[in-house]
Amino acid sequence: MVQSRSTQILLIEPGLAEKHYWHDLWRYRELFYVLAWRDVSVRYKQTVIGLAWALLRPFLTMVVLTVLFAKIAKLPAEGPAPYALLVFAGLLPWQFFSTAISESSNSLIGNANLISKVYFPRLIVPCAAVVVTFVDFLISFAILVGLMLWYQFLPSWQILTLPLFVLMAFLASLGPGLWITSLNVKYRDFRYIIPFIVQIGLYVSPVGFSSSVIPEEWRLLFSLNPVVGVIDGFRWAILGGETGLYMPGFLISWGMITFFLWLGIRRFRKMEKSFADLI
Repeated sequence: MVQSRSTQILLIEPGLAEKHYWHDLWRYRELFYVLAWRDVSVRYKQTVIGLAWALLRPFLTMVVLTVLFAKIAKLPAEGPAPYALLVFAGLLPWQFFSTAISESSNSLIGNANLISKVYFPRLIVPCAAVVVTFVDFLISFAILVGLMLWYQFLPSWQILTLPLFVLMAFLASLGPGLWITSLNVKYRDFRYIIPFIVQIGLYVSPVGFSSSVIPEEWRLLFSLNPVVGVIDGFRWAILGGETGLYMPGFLISWGMITFFLWLGIRRFRKMEKSFADLI
């Protein structure tokens, strides 16, 4: 009787991990699920404040911006939608963008023990942090549905395109998030700068007002902000109306999103080998 034994060969080859990096992202997908679920459960498990804050923060911000821009500044609404809906439709992608950058920028430092002990594609960590932001987005979307019912506003067929703009918001936040995350590992001062940048970005993005109030000669320059195209897309999908997308600015926003995504991944991959030493 002959017994066959299977043999396993360990192959050590320079650059092998680099060659199979993107394949490893799929192989380590279970780690992605674990990290994402851990962050979600830590934020919302056995707490009322976490869920309540996810509802109160966008609602109170919407009230303040509505009073500031509609009542005091007397800016016009966009189409037949009430001004509160216009603000909240712009606040949803902005909150997703800003929170995703804040969460992902500290994700590597928050998982320092894991990164310094085990090999896995580090790109998983900031991507998993963005999932928590998406949960906040879904909770805030419930407020939007409630506002639509309150104002008896019925969206048009354009609401079917909303998932495409959600993907656009995800890509817009992922690129700068990866870039800032890699810099935050080496230069810890960035954790103090990020909240300031996010706060300023709220007022230079069309969250509390419509992009149509920007003078025509400044629209293209204004669209260099990648969030502008995301917010305009959300409003077009949610509010509908006769106002179409400003296509030159929308295409510029897509170009800036692509550029920052390329820059973020390139910078992250360049510094990834030193993360364990720097952390």
